[in-house]
Amino acid sequence: MARTPKKPEAAPGHDHWLVRPENIRKIWTGSIIVLAITVALELFTGTAGHFHGVDEWFAFPAVFGFLACVAMVFVAKLLGNIVKRKDDYYDL
Repeated sequence: MARTPKKPEAAPGHDHWLVRPENIRKIWTGSIIVLAITVALELFTGTAGHFHGVDEWFAFPAVFGFLACVAMVFVAKLLGNIVKRKDDYYDL
């Protein structure tokens, strides 16, 4: 029977760089700055919407993307509640 190698444990104090609080703050700050820059650049570029209506509004792609992401989270939560099984589903 083949043995599966165990994953080496991280030494105390050597957390992954993505879970350190100071780096999480930097990632959030950088993401907000990038979003603000892309929305601000829309002031200097013309937008031609496909439907000639709502999609021509200022910052529509950012708002639409955010709302679509929120909707996906809610749908996933709802779907999870619909298809979830009891904890003892596989117990005989």
